[in-house]
Amino acid sequence: MNKSVHIAVVGSGYVGLVAAVCFAEMGHQVTCVDNDPRKVAALQGGDTLIHEEHLPELLNRYRNTRVKFTTDLGAATADAAAIFIAVGTPQSETGDADLSYVEAVACEIARHLTSYKVIVEKSTVPVYTNEWIRRSIERNGVDRKMFDVVSNPEFLREGSAVSDFLHPDRIVVGADSERAAAILADIYAPLTDGSYYTGKDIFPGMCTADAPPPLLLTSTKSAEIIKHASNAFLALKISFINAVSNLCEATDANVQQVAKGMGLDTRIGPKFLRPGIGYGGSCFPKDVAAFRSVAEQMGVDFSLLTEVEKINVQQKKRFLSKVRAALWTLRGKKIAVLGLAFKGDTDDIRDSPAIEMVKMLLGEGCSIKAFDPAAMERTQAVVPAGPRMEYATDAYSAADDADALLILTDWAEFGHLDLNRMRSTLRYPILVDGRNMYEPAAAAAAGFNYYSIGRPAAHPVREELSSNA
Repeated sequence: MNKSVHIAVVGSGYVGLVAAVCFAEMGHQVTCVDNDPRKVAALQGGDTLIHEEHLPELLNRYRNTRVKFTTDLGAATADAAAIFIAVGTPQSETGDADLSYVEAVACEIARHLTSYKVIVEKSTVPVYTNEWIRRSIERNGVDRKMFDVVSNPEFLREGSAVSDFLHPDRIVVGADSERAAAILADIYAPLTDGSYYTGKDIFPGMCTADAPPPLLLTSTKSAEIIKHASNAFLALKISFINAVSNLCEATDANVQQVAKGMGLDTRIGPKFLRPGIGYGGSCFPKDVAAFRSVAEQMGVDFSLLTEVEKINVQQKKRFLSKVRAALWTLRGKKIAVLGLAFKGDTDDIRDSPAIEMVKMLLGEGCSIKAFDPAAMERTQAVVPAGPRMEYATDAYSAADDADALLILTDWAEFGHLDLNRMRSTLRYPILVDGRNMYEPAAAAAAGFNYYSIGRPAAHPVREELSSNA
């Protein structure tokens, strides 16, 4: 039986809340701290506040028992062996990661330290952040022997974060002291020794007792770079296949066939080779910018990342041109939009290419009626309902009498629409698919003029007029 470790998690956002309930699922005692009393009260009452698969179940299972929520950081950290910092690191105007929240938490932790603690960077931060956390704590009068700073980056995908946490590809721990590394090894032991996977009512995934996830021990600086390098490389794959899709469109090739041929090469693999309207979310845009900024500060030419960002911006503009080509003119057109979140299975709209596309269409004089299974409430805070912006109750009501239907987010349900019903609901049978949810031939057979990413347009077969007509 693995020993239970007392853990404090500072921050109750996507990373902090998932980490807190998953640590509880692994058998640890966790206190989650947030400075917003309303969020704390909601979490104590069982409201997850974010749309994430399995999260409500885990919160119900452990809230106010193995997981407690508080605004009192001092009380939360008093008995904790490890304090995980999981606060936001938004992108600043210069492209750097804004580390002011991390610094504020480090200084507050320092004011409450009375015994040795491991301070763990769980937020995505640039290299050398561990050094600044250490300096911040020491500047507040804490002896260096009272703490260690460890980097333990997360590799969670929104929509499958719980599964990713409990069934990770790898667990990276960047520690410069054996004492700190041992505490993190104890925390993750239920996963790395396979014991978690022998329990009852566990969440299924790729890891098993015979094939547990590996624990990779590195220096703190290496761990910090691993996170940014990983996200930048995945963004590179997305931008690369989007650039390839543009070439496919210019040559009447099919990008899905090209991506499949590439992905079968084990050195490349199929993941993140799906073209679309560009990447978004809380990680890729800011992490690519932050990684590039760090490289520039260190005198390293990483212009490759500048091109990644450039392609991502251009992809949205190309999609707008595709919509314009399908409709001829945009001013006064009524557009049905399916999808507002930056990806399916989440309500996160941060840097969502779908919302950017909605704003661009509104700027062109279009009227929008949009539907998203989870993200409409958040979207209304940034794009309020008005004379030219409506929110629908379902996909079909969004399409009612619209000049065209746009799919902007890859929710699975958008790939299983009743196309015959949808065609009869629209004013014109025009479908512009930014996520390649349908096969062109199938959409054309249902009567649509179908436009997608990196594949030839498809149109309904027109019956020739009889010579006797």
